[in-house]
Amino acid sequence: MFLTYEDLSTIFSDITGTKEFDLDYQTVSLKADLHQPKGLYIPVDSASCDLQQAIANGAVGVVWEKGKAIPKYTPNHFPVFYTDDPARAAMEVFFTYRAKISGKKMAKKDKTKFLFLDEKLLKEFYETYDNAVIEAKFNKLIEQFREEKE
Repeated sequence: MFLTYEDLSTIFSDITGTKEFDLDYQTVSLKADLHQPKGLYIPVDSASCDLQQAIANGAVGVVWEKGKAIPKYTPNHFPVFYTDDPARAAMEVFFTYRAKISGKKMAKKDKTKFLFLDEKLLKEFYETYDNAVIEAKFNKLIEQFREEKE
């Protein structure tokens, strides 16, 4: 069970590009230079904000900061989900997906991979990891990204 366009449309109200409710996202990445097949790219800092590279690495959608110009090379059909705070949006995407798969048993290959999480810490499946610990790690990550922006 993968993260879908439909899942994201419940989080983001401002969306451009093709509306494909059955589009699956197999990966979610905060960095453009990572291989991200069928990926959702969420650039949270200006250093990693290279949409063209993310697309070349497999991104098929992006969470983009409102008010920031989307690059002209972005395909018209490419789904763009707009947010005021990309770092907070990354956390919302993760928790929405986690709620979706909660209590469901499935093979690791059938789950969306979050490329910015330390899988050793999260163990093999998210179900066994405490929500409060995950949220604390996300909050620390968000603070680091905000400090890098300044």
